[in-house]
Amino acid sequence: MKIIAKSVYIAAVLLFLGACTPKTSQSPTDLTQTSFIPQPASVTATGDAYTVSSSTVVYYRAGTEGLQQTAAYLAEHLGEISGLAIITESAEKEPSRGIYLEISGDDPGLGNEGYELNIDKKLVTIKSASAAGCFYGCQTLLQTLPVKAAGDELLAVATGTVRDFPEYAYRGAMLDVARHFFSVEDVKRMIDFLAAYKMNVLHLHLTDDQGWRIEIKSWPMLTEIGGSTEVGGGEGGYYTQEQYAEIVEYAQEQHITIIPEIDMPGHTNAALASYAELNCDGEARELYTGIEVGFSTLCTGKEITYQFVDDVVREVAALIPGPWFHIGGDESHVTAHDDYVYFVERVQDIVVKYGKKVIGWDEIANATPVEGTTVQFWDDVENTTMGVDKGAMVLMSPAARAYMDMKYDPTTKLGLYWAGYIEVDHGYDWDPATMVEGVIKANILGVEAALWTETITNMDELEYMVFPRLPGYAEIGWTAPDLRDWETYSLRLADHGKRFEDLEIDFYRSSLVPWK
Repeated sequence: MKIIAKSVYIAAVLLFLGACTPKTSQSPTDLTQTSFIPQPASVTATGDAYTVSSSTVVYYRAGTEGLQQTAAYLAEHLGEISGLAIITESAEKEPSRGIYLEISGDDPGLGNEGYELNIDKKLVTIKSASAAGCFYGCQTLLQTLPVKAAGDELLAVATGTVRDFPEYAYRGAMLDVARHFFSVEDVKRMIDFLAAYKMNVLHLHLTDDQGWRIEIKSWPMLTEIGGSTEVGGGEGGYYTQEQYAEIVEYAQEQHITIIPEIDMPGHTNAALASYAELNCDGEARELYTGIEVGFSTLCTGKEITYQFVDDVVREVAALIPGPWFHIGGDESHVTAHDDYVYFVERVQDIVVKYGKKVIGWDEIANATPVEGTTVQFWDDVENTTMGVDKGAMVLMSPAARAYMDMKYDPTTKLGLYWAGYIEVDHGYDWDPATMVEGVIKANILGVEAALWTETITNMDELEYMVFPRLPGYAEIGWTAPDLRDWETYSLRLADHGKRFEDLEIDFYRSSLVPWK
């Protein structure tokens, strides 16, 4: 049966070991009372407890690609929580006790990313058709435990079964590193946030008027000049290709795809300041550190522009194993319509040439999309439905609901409000499949929440705007609409406040959430 979890975290089980009595709290007996986010498809309880101890081993099915890494991830996190040395071992068959991960295609109802988490007194099993599904099952298991145990308190997990699978294949967030630059370690922390809530895409907005953040070896002044500043006139920064590859690898370990965005033909002043020949008049532009939009454009009539785009796409595409390349395309107000369409259609062909699928903001629907194109809805319904009519898929990122740089309310010191205020309930309480008339679930690739950084300068500010909204977007992407409602979600979110504190996340304490 389907049961919506509403409240408290799992405490520790009472266990007597000879004359030594560790600190414990009341034994957990009801798995359905765990505050899972995203809400699983079904949770059933069997009224007992599994205890994590010094003898706990995380086993993984021998010879199964990808599982050893996931087992190591789970063991590391269980060790951090418990203070114990949790080891991993391969196993030819299911053990009698411990934690066991297995890739199995025996349950087609779960799909490729779904999983079944079965918790018994002696054995915890996580089974899925994919390594990614097993990883998501591990995240669910970790949510039954605190971020860190108190003293020598034993860790116990209520017994029962969780069956779970995602509503959408694409569950992502976008981070703008162009307006203000964020370091490799900052991006890795963002990846950790996404992984904890079963999100599987991080879209990096790498270039804009204020900064160029990815090394292009064939055009070195893009970073030397274009990467030298940011909004407000700070020193900016950029990722070397080796650093970017490090980010990609770190994300892969947590089953997250990195999507690079090179925004064009507008939002390109950093490139136009770096190379004069990209301008129609042949004169380099001044660096820009403000936040206005729509004033820049590549010269769409010059062949050097398309050689530039080809070089950039070629070098960046070589760094990413994922299928998508984002070409931007928004707010190119000073590009003539016909020139814009011509440009987008030529750039699409370049992306395809290097083996990637095109994603662009909804304006790109004005061009004729190549096969496999995705239009990212952020503002214009007409553009988006036009894209669907032309055969494109839709990525749902409505600015009025899913832009995490919008203020929570008029008192919020950070952020903007041109798309309206987005309190936590407003960010959560919408359905992608009914958001745009004429766009149904079959047209939708997934959901992406965006954080633009005109006013966001450091990690604490990023965390404040992202949390507590991010878990809600994760749930929209993962959980079926009939299992989601604000009232029960707000109670589960309240329980995650302690997790945010223990992870030292500087989050917004919305008055709409009954924080514990």
